[in-house]
Amino acid sequence: MLDPNDPRRNAAWQAAQQWRARTRQTPGGPLGGLKLIFTWLLFGLLLIVGTLLGLFFLLIGWAMLPFVRHRMKKRLEQMRAEQARDAGSGYYYREETVYRDGRRHSEHELLEGDYQVRDDERGR
Repeated sequence: MLDPNDPRRNAAWQAAQQWRARTRQTPGGPLGGLKLIFTWLLFGLLLIVGTLLGLFFLLIGWAMLPFVRHRMKKRLEQMRAEQARDAGSGYYYREETVYRDGRRHSEHELLEGDYQVRDDERGR
């Protein structure tokens, strides 16, 4: 009679036995070991080439940082100049109407924190 607790009936145990059987198989013929060594050497070479490429691109990125910083600095100066020119002209460059609480508000009033102080008894 078969024991239900027998490990040979367990699926995990059977899978482990199959893995053991596969690892015990030797590579086919005398060239099997040579193929294995060649595969490991190729894998190691690919790891070294990948590492060197990664370092190369890292150094290029670091070398480009001052140029990108200079470009961003120029763009920021240009935006500040446009903003100062718009603020000094006496009118809003782009006036958009926003409806809130049933009333018209301009975009700039809302962004600058337009508020009203109500004088009612609840707030005291």
